[in-house]
Amino acid sequence: MFGIDIRWFDVVGLLGVVLTVLAYLALQARRMKGDGYAFPMLNLIGASAILCPLIWGEFNLAPFVIEVAWIVISIYGLYKAATHKPVVQLP
Repeated sequence: MFGIDIRWFDVVGLLGVVLTVLAYLALQARRMKGDGYAFPMLNLIGASAILCPLIWGEFNLAPFVIEVAWIVISIYGLYKAATHKPVVQLP
C-alpha cells in the first residue's frame, strides 16, 4: 500500500520502542521505581529488541551505539539492584 516492507526484525524493534517508552512513562508517572529490577530489565529488553533491525536489517551506527550504551547502563542498574543493601533507619 505505502511501499513499506515490514519484516520480523522491524516488528521486534518496534515492540522494543514501545516497551522502552512505556517503562519511561511508568517511571515518570511514579508507577515504577527506577532503583528496582523492573525498570532496568524493561530497558535492557527494549534496547536489545531495538538492536534487531540494526543487526538484521540496515545498519546505522548512531542508533547502534546508543542502544549498546542503554544495554550497558541497564546491566549496571540490574547489578546495583541486586547488590543494594537497604539502609536501616533508627527511630
